[in-house]
Amino acid sequence: QVQLVESGGGLVQAGDSLRLSCAASTRTFSTYAMGWFRQAPGKEREFVAAISGSGGSTYYSDSVKGRFTISRDNTKNMVYLQMNSLKPEDTAVYSCAAGTSAVAMTTTRGINYWGQGTQVTVSS
Repeated sequence: QVQLVESGGGLVQAGDSLRLSCAASTRTFSTYAMGWFRQAPGKEREFVAAISGSGGSTYYSDSVKGRFTISRDNTKNMVYLQMNSLKPEDTAVYSCAAGTSAVAMTTTRGINYWGQGTQVTVSS
């Protein structure tokens, strides 16, 4: 069982930056692809970004490409989401996930574990 705990959410203004963190409790962290997903009120959960176990491959949704950066530190069992140039439409609960394949995560497949989520609110 892998526990994922997100942190770093909050209320910011449009154009601001925010960094989300996700701590994973597992000795085999580097074997998991990791991803970030978000769910806005009244909408389905959507893929945001994913990173392979080694960190060598990253994937982004079109809506965040060029603004968000996913990274991981396998020595600390941490994955991060740096969010720049935030927009009101980025407002959502952001959750991290651990799975078998970063590519599969881009279509919300192959996910074994989910975190509880952290709220990000962007005001205009």
